[in-house]
Amino acid sequence: MHWTVLDSPIGEFSVATDGTSVQGTHFGRVDAAVDEPTDPLSWQAVTELRAYFAGELTAFTVPVSVPRGSEFERAVWREMTRIPYGETSTYGEVARVVGDPGAARAVGVACNRNPVPVIVPCHRIVGAGGKLVGFGGGLPRKVHLLELEARVALQRAWS
Repeated sequence: MHWTVLDSPIGEFSVATDGTSVQGTHFGRVDAAVDEPTDPLSWQAVTELRAYFAGELTAFTVPVSVPRGSEFERAVWREMTRIPYGETSTYGEVARVVGDPGAARAVGVACNRNPVPVIVPCHRIVGAGGKLVGFGGGLPRKVHLLELEARVALQRAWS
C-alpha cells in the first residue's frame, strides 16, 4: 500500500493506492505517507483530488476497490457513489434504496466506516430534513465539501 498526502482546503488528506486501485483515504497525514506520488495511479488519485478540491472535477475516474465491509455497508457505499455531485440524500432515503427502510442509523454507521471518504462521497448523506449530523472528518469538513459542491454545481448550471 502506498500512501500519499496532499494539502487541501480541509487540511492534509491522505490517499492509499495498491498500484491498481485506490484502497483508502484519510483526513490528515498517515504516518507512512509521502508528499509526492510514487506511481502513476497515485499521481492520478492526487491529481483528481486536487482538481476536486479546486472545484474543477465533479466525478472521479480513478479506480476504487474496497476489499472489506459487510454486504449492507458495501451496498450503502455503492449508493453513495450514485448521489449526484452537488446534491444530498438522507440516511433514511439511502436505507430505503438499499432495501432496509428501518436502517437509517445503520446507514450512518456505514458512512462512518467508509474507507474512501470524499471519493466515495459519504459527505452527501445528511439527516432528515437536511440536518447536518455526523461525519468522520468532522462537521466543518462536511460543510466545506457540501458548500464547494453546491457552489460549483450552481456555477455550472448557470454558465
